[in-house]
Amino acid sequence: MLKDITLGQYFPGNTPVHRLDPRTKLLALILYIVTIFTTGKLLPGLICVAALGAAVAVARIPLKMMLKALKPVLFIVAFTGLLNLFYTPGRELFHFWIFRVTAEGVRTAGFMVGRILLLVSSTALLTYTTSPMALTDALENLLGPLKKLHVPVHEFAMMMSIALRFIPTLIEETDKIMSAQKARGADFETGNLFRRARALVPVLVPLFISAFRRADELATAMECRLYHGGDGRTRLHSLRYGSLDLRGGLLILAVCGGAIALNVIL
Repeated sequence: MLKDITLGQYFPGNTPVHRLDPRTKLLALILYIVTIFTTGKLLPGLICVAALGAAVAVARIPLKMMLKALKPVLFIVAFTGLLNLFYTPGRELFHFWIFRVTAEGVRTAGFMVGRILLLVSSTALLTYTTSPMALTDALENLLGPLKKLHVPVHEFAMMMSIALRFIPTLIEETDKIMSAQKARGADFETGNLFRRARALVPVLVPLFISAFRRADELATAMECRLYHGGDGRTRLHSLRYGSLDLRGGLLILAVCGGAIALNVIL
Protein backbone atom coordinates (compact mmCIF):
# COMPACT_ATOMS: atom_id res chain seq x y z
CA MET A 1 0.00 0.00 0.00
CA LEU A 2 2.80 2.43 0.86
CA LYS A 3 4.43 1.82 -2.50
CA ASP A 4 1.32 3.24 -4.17
CA ILE A 5 2.09 6.70 -2.74
CA THR A 6 3.79 8.66 -5.52
CA LEU A 7 4.08 12.07 -3.84
CA GLY A 8 7.45 13.68 -4.57
CA GLN A 9 8.38 11.37 -7.44
CA TYR A 10 9.71 12.80 -10.71
CA PHE A 11 9.12 11.10 -14.06
CA PRO A 12 11.57 12.35 -16.73
CA GLY A 13 10.23 13.19 -20.16
CA ASN A 14 10.58 15.49 -23.16
CA THR A 15 7.01 16.73 -23.46
CA PRO A 16 6.09 20.44 -23.66
CA VAL A 17 5.00 20.33 -20.00
CA HIS A 18 8.38 18.90 -18.96
CA ARG A 19 10.24 21.55 -20.99
CA LEU A 20 8.39 24.48 -19.43
CA ASP A 21 10.43 26.66 -17.09
CA PRO A 22 9.73 25.55 -13.48
CA ARG A 23 8.89 29.16 -12.57
CA THR A 24 6.18 29.15 -15.22
CA LYS A 25 4.76 25.91 -13.84
CA LEU A 26 4.82 27.19 -10.26
CA LEU A 27 3.03 30.42 -11.19
CA ALA A 28 0.55 28.47 -13.33
CA LEU A 29 -0.16 26.15 -10.40
CA ILE A 30 -0.80 29.09 -8.05
CA LEU A 31 -3.13 30.73 -10.59
CA TYR A 32 -4.93 27.42 -11.17
CA ILE A 33 -5.46 26.85 -7.44
CA VAL A 34 -6.81 30.39 -7.04
CA THR A 35 -9.17 29.74 -9.95
CA ILE A 36 -10.61 26.46 -8.63
CA PHE A 37 -11.25 27.98 -5.20
CA THR A 38 -12.85 31.18 -6.53
CA THR A 39 -15.21 29.54 -9.02
CA GLY A 40 -18.46 28.09 -7.75
CA LYS A 41 -20.40 27.32 -10.93
CA LEU A 42 -20.58 24.11 -12.95
CA LEU A 43 -19.27 25.38 -16.31
CA PRO A 44 -16.12 27.08 -14.91
CA GLY A 45 -15.48 23.91 -12.88
CA LEU A 46 -15.70 21.77 -16.01
CA ILE A 47 -13.25 24.12 -17.74
CA CYS A 48 -10.77 23.59 -14.87
CA VAL A 49 -11.20 19.81 -15.11
CA ALA A 50 -10.72 19.89 -18.90
CA ALA A 51 -7.60 22.08 -18.57
CA LEU A 52 -6.02 19.67 -16.08
CA GLY A 53 -6.95 16.67 -18.23
CA ALA A 54 -5.36 18.30 -21.28
CA ALA A 55 -2.17 19.07 -19.31
CA VAL A 56 -1.95 15.45 -18.09
CA ALA A 57 -2.46 14.18 -21.65
CA VAL A 58 0.22 16.50 -23.08
CA ALA A 59 2.64 15.48 -20.28
CA ARG A 60 1.93 11.80 -21.08
CA ILE A 61 1.46 10.93 -17.43
CA PRO A 62 -0.47 7.64 -17.12
CA LEU A 63 -3.91 7.94 -15.56
CA LYS A 64 -2.90 5.21 -13.12
CA MET A 65 -0.18 7.45 -11.68
CA MET A 66 -2.62 10.34 -11.23
CA LEU A 67 -5.03 8.05 -9.40
CA LYS A 68 -2.21 6.84 -7.14
CA ALA A 69 -1.52 10.44 -6.17
CA LEU A 70 -5.12 10.73 -4.91
CA LYS A 71 -5.01 7.64 -2.68
CA PRO A 72 -3.41 9.29 0.39
CA VAL A 73 -6.10 12.00 0.53
CA LEU A 74 -9.19 9.87 -0.09
CA PHE A 75 -10.04 9.80 3.63
CA ILE A 76 -9.73 13.58 3.90
CA VAL A 77 -11.83 14.01 0.76
CA ALA A 78 -14.57 11.69 2.05
CA PHE A 79 -14.56 13.31 5.52
CA THR A 80 -14.77 16.82 4.06
CA GLY A 81 -17.55 15.79 1.69
CA LEU A 82 -19.63 14.21 4.47
CA LEU A 83 -19.23 17.25 6.73
CA ASN A 84 -20.45 19.59 4.00
CA LEU A 85 -23.21 17.18 3.01
CA PHE A 86 -24.78 16.80 6.46
CA TYR A 87 -24.05 20.13 8.14
CA THR A 88 -24.74 22.72 5.44
CA PRO A 89 -28.05 24.52 6.13
CA GLY A 90 -30.61 24.94 3.37
CA ARG A 91 -33.61 23.31 1.71
CA GLU A 92 -33.99 19.83 3.19
CA LEU A 93 -34.07 16.88 0.80
CA PHE A 94 -34.41 14.06 3.32
CA HIS A 95 -33.74 13.38 6.99
CA PHE A 96 -32.26 10.25 8.58
CA TRP A 97 -31.72 9.98 12.35
CA ILE A 98 -29.47 12.93 13.24
CA PHE A 99 -28.37 13.51 9.66
CA ARG A 100 -30.09 16.06 7.45
CA VAL A 101 -29.22 16.33 3.76
CA THR A 102 -29.95 19.63 2.03
CA ALA A 103 -29.76 20.70 -1.61
CA GLU A 104 -27.13 23.28 -0.71
CA GLY A 105 -25.18 20.59 1.19
CA VAL A 106 -25.08 18.32 -1.86
CA ARG A 107 -23.87 21.21 -4.03
CA THR A 108 -21.25 22.37 -1.50
CA ALA A 109 -19.98 18.83 -0.89
CA GLY A 110 -19.63 18.19 -4.61
CA PHE A 111 -17.69 21.39 -5.23
CA MET A 112 -15.46 20.91 -2.18
CA VAL A 113 -14.58 17.32 -3.11
CA GLY A 114 -13.87 18.42 -6.68
CA ARG A 115 -11.66 21.28 -5.52
CA ILE A 116 -9.55 19.04 -3.27
CA LEU A 117 -9.14 16.42 -6.01
CA LEU A 118 -8.11 19.09 -8.55
CA LEU A 119 -5.73 20.64 -6.02
CA VAL A 120 -3.95 17.35 -5.31
CA SER A 121 -3.91 16.30 -8.98
CA SER A 122 -2.46 19.60 -10.20
CA THR A 123 0.23 19.54 -7.50
CA ALA A 124 1.07 15.93 -8.39
CA LEU A 125 1.39 16.92 -12.05
CA LEU A 126 3.91 19.59 -11.06
CA THR A 127 6.09 17.14 -9.09
CA TYR A 128 5.78 14.48 -11.82
CA THR A 129 7.09 16.83 -14.51
CA THR A 130 9.64 18.91 -12.55
CA SER A 131 12.80 17.68 -10.83
CA PRO A 132 13.32 18.62 -7.15
CA MET A 133 16.42 20.67 -8.03
CA ALA A 134 14.52 22.65 -10.66
CA LEU A 135 11.73 23.28 -8.17
CA THR A 136 14.27 24.54 -5.64
CA ASP A 137 15.83 26.96 -8.14
CA ALA A 138 12.40 28.19 -9.25
CA LEU A 139 11.16 28.72 -5.70
CA GLU A 140 14.34 30.52 -4.71
CA ASN A 141 14.15 32.73 -7.80
CA LEU A 142 10.49 33.66 -7.28
CA LEU A 143 11.06 34.44 -3.60
CA GLY A 144 14.22 36.41 -4.37
CA PRO A 145 12.75 39.85 -3.51
CA LEU A 146 12.20 38.66 0.08
CA LYS A 147 15.99 38.54 0.53
CA LYS A 148 15.90 42.32 0.97
CA LEU A 149 13.78 41.70 4.07
CA HIS A 150 16.46 39.28 5.36
CA VAL A 151 14.24 36.26 4.78
CA PRO A 152 16.36 33.07 4.39
CA VAL A 153 14.95 32.29 0.95
CA HIS A 154 17.65 29.83 -0.12
CA GLU A 155 17.46 27.85 3.12
CA PHE A 156 13.68 27.66 2.84
CA ALA A 157 13.79 26.51 -0.79
CA MET A 158 16.48 23.93 -0.04
CA MET A 159 14.51 22.62 2.94
CA MET A 160 11.41 22.19 0.77
CA SER A 161 13.41 20.45 -1.94
CA ILE A 162 15.10 18.02 0.45
CA ALA A 163 11.78 17.21 2.14
CA LEU A 164 10.16 16.53 -1.25
CA ARG A 165 13.14 14.50 -2.39
CA PHE A 166 13.15 12.20 0.65
CA ILE A 167 9.40 11.46 0.76
CA PRO A 168 9.72 8.43 -1.59
CA THR A 169 12.82 7.27 0.33
CA LEU A 170 11.05 7.41 3.69
CA ILE A 171 8.01 5.62 2.25
CA GLU A 172 10.25 2.83 0.99
CA GLU A 173 12.01 2.69 4.37
CA THR A 174 8.65 2.48 6.17
CA ASP A 175 7.55 -0.38 3.93
CA LYS A 176 10.77 -2.31 4.70
CA ILE A 177 10.38 -1.79 8.45
CA MET A 178 6.73 -2.90 8.38
CA SER A 179 7.64 -6.00 6.37
CA ALA A 180 10.36 -6.86 8.91
CA GLN A 181 7.93 -6.34 11.82
CA LYS A 182 5.30 -8.52 10.13
CA ALA A 183 7.90 -11.26 9.68
CA ARG A 184 8.40 -11.10 13.47
CA GLY A 185 4.68 -11.55 14.08
CA ALA A 186 3.48 -7.94 14.29
CA ASP A 187 -0.14 -7.28 13.29
CA PHE A 188 -1.04 -3.89 11.80
CA GLU A 189 -4.42 -4.74 10.27
CA THR A 190 -6.62 -6.13 13.05
CA GLY A 191 -8.01 -4.63 16.23
CA ASN A 192 -9.52 -1.25 17.01
CA LEU A 193 -8.02 2.12 16.16
CA PHE A 194 -6.01 2.43 19.39
CA ARG A 195 -4.56 -1.06 19.03
CA ARG A 196 -3.47 -0.32 15.45
CA ALA A 197 -1.91 2.97 16.56
CA ARG A 198 -0.03 1.21 19.35
CA ALA A 199 1.21 -1.39 16.87
CA LEU A 200 2.82 1.38 14.80
CA VAL A 201 5.18 2.41 17.62
CA PRO A 202 7.78 -0.27 16.68
CA VAL A 203 7.69 1.18 13.16
CA LEU A 204 8.00 4.85 14.09
CA VAL A 205 11.04 4.48 16.35
CA PRO A 206 13.39 2.90 13.74
CA LEU A 207 11.91 5.17 11.07
CA PHE A 208 12.84 8.30 13.04
CA ILE A 209 16.29 6.90 13.75
CA SER A 210 16.77 6.19 10.04
CA ALA A 211 15.55 9.68 9.10
CA PHE A 212 17.94 11.37 11.54
CA ARG A 213 20.81 9.21 10.29
CA ARG A 214 20.08 10.13 6.67
CA ALA A 215 19.84 13.82 7.60
CA ASP A 216 23.20 13.66 9.39
CA GLU A 217 24.82 11.88 6.44
CA LEU A 218 23.41 14.47 4.03
CA ALA A 219 24.65 17.35 6.18
CA THR A 220 28.12 15.79 6.38
CA ALA A 221 28.22 15.24 2.61
CA MET A 222 27.21 18.86 1.95
CA GLU A 223 29.88 20.13 4.35
CA CYS A 224 32.55 17.95 2.70
CA ARG A 225 31.61 19.52 -0.64
CA LEU A 226 32.00 23.01 0.89
CA TYR A 227 28.33 23.82 0.37
CA HIS A 228 27.75 27.39 1.61
CA GLY A 229 24.25 28.41 0.51
CA GLY A 230 22.89 30.63 -2.21
CA ASP A 231 25.36 33.55 -2.30
CA GLY A 232 27.81 33.09 -5.17
CA ARG A 233 26.52 29.61 -5.96
CA THR A 234 26.67 28.63 -9.63
CA ARG A 235 24.28 26.27 -11.42
CA LEU A 236 24.80 23.78 -14.20
CA HIS A 237 21.44 24.62 -15.79
CA SER A 238 20.38 28.23 -15.37
CA LEU A 239 16.71 29.14 -15.63
CA ARG A 240 15.67 30.90 -18.84
CA TYR A 241 12.26 31.86 -20.14
CA GLY A 242 11.56 30.88 -23.76
CA SER A 243 8.83 31.12 -26.36
CA LEU A 244 7.27 27.93 -24.99
CA ASP A 245 6.88 29.59 -21.59
CA LEU A 246 5.25 32.63 -23.20
CA ARG A 247 2.73 30.47 -25.07
CA GLY A 248 2.08 28.30 -22.04
CA GLY A 249 1.66 31.32 -19.75
CA LEU A 250 -0.77 33.01 -22.11
CA LEU A 251 -2.75 29.77 -22.43
CA ILE A 252 -3.11 29.26 -18.67
CA LEU A 253 -4.00 32.95 -18.27
CA ALA A 254 -6.70 32.60 -20.91
CA VAL A 255 -8.13 29.42 -19.37
CA CYS A 256 -8.13 30.67 -15.76
CA GLY A 257 -9.29 34.15 -16.76
CA GLY A 258 -12.11 32.66 -18.84
CA ALA A 259 -13.21 30.40 -15.97
CA ILE A 260 -13.28 33.31 -13.50
CA ALA A 261 -15.11 35.53 -16.00
CA LEU A 262 -17.76 32.86 -16.63
CA ASN A 263 -18.20 32.41 -12.89
CA VAL A 264 -18.94 36.15 -12.56
CA ILE A 265 -21.24 36.31 -15.60
CA LEU A 266 -23.31 33.16 -14.97
